[in-house]
Amino acid sequence: METIDRILQKKITARLEPNKAVLIFGARRVGKTVMMRKIVNNYPGRTMMLNGEDYDASALLENRSVANYRHLLEGIDLLAIDEAQHIPQIGNILKLIVDEIPGISVLASGSSSFDLLNKTGEPLVGRSTQFLLTPFSQQEIAQRETALETRQNLEARLIYGSYPEVVMMDDYERKTDYLRDIVGAYLLKDILTLDGLKNSSKMRNLLRLIAFQLGSEVSCEELGRQLGMSKTTVEKYLDLLEKVFVVYRLGAYSRNLRKEVTKAGKWYFYDNGIRNAVIGAFSPLAIRQDVGALWENYIIGERRKADFNEGLHKEFYFWRTYDRQEVDLLEERAGRLTALEFKWGNKMPAAPKAFQEAYPHADFHVVNRENYLEFV
Repeated sequence: METIDRILQKKITARLEPNKAVLIFGARRVGKTVMMRKIVNNYPGRTMMLNGEDYDASALLENRSVANYRHLLEGIDLLAIDEAQHIPQIGNILKLIVDEIPGISVLASGSSSFDLLNKTGEPLVGRSTQFLLTPFSQQEIAQRETALETRQNLEARLIYGSYPEVVMMDDYERKTDYLRDIVGAYLLKDILTLDGLKNSSKMRNLLRLIAFQLGSEVSCEELGRQLGMSKTTVEKYLDLLEKVFVVYRLGAYSRNLRKEVTKAGKWYFYDNGIRNAVIGAFSPLAIRQDVGALWENYIIGERRKADFNEGLHKEFYFWRTYDRQEVDLLEERAGRLTALEFKWGNKMPAAPKAFQEAYPHADFHVVNRENYLEFV
């Protein structure tokens, strides 16, 4: 079923070195397992692939002794562990393996940066490289689409998103069911087990509020008031949602000009389909009130995917002044600023006057349906 090569596949393969670990993060169902299998199958040496959710795999690694690992991994050049965060003490296990088994390379994946980094962070300092796998980027989908199909499928991307299995499905009802299932069965379950949270309805309600305020500035105090939660609890829940790659925050950009907003934050979803599933909104764009927000979420998401896939290390912000002049997205890389304004319609506004004055050397572009492929 999977016929799309991931951009990260070659990069990850190139980083597999003796006595080093490569960690792959990403939400559930974004294709980590499929990509890992391809990497393992194409690997020139002898390989072993384990699933961290399998009790037998966990038991094999339980005895943390060099003798056990030497026996288990004799002649193995690449050890790959999917969903590695489920294995107790995985960080110390991987450290022992990369330190003590000569010549072995390690590849491990996890669906939560909170879990896998907590368990591998300290032990693997200086011994690991990390990659984030997202839902398909438009660049990847272009492998199996003509330019005409890309144009025709844009509405589906904005409504159903780019999770691999969703992209491969032709039937809209199946896409809808699949996305509802992901939100119910995986994302919320992952978050709740992550922190031992008892109240799933509060988490779901918070996610719904974020979904309805897509692309707007969000106040944690206000969210707390609406949900009957403390600001601290809201911040903790948002942090968890970020760590399982459901949402991410854009902060406000400022060089400390008095009139620039600095403390505000906007929240976006890694995938449009997940956002729409959270609020049960799968109706066509022609009858929706939130097309502008979906367009913004989609393009910012594609820009970030390119950043992760190419390893560009950009910083992403929005920009606004107190008198409401604003720019949707500001990217900073190596001291260079690029400003992007997103318009679903055909308007081509100039950069806000205050922005031009404050940042005369920044590049400014308006991204609309006619030119968006240049920017994704």
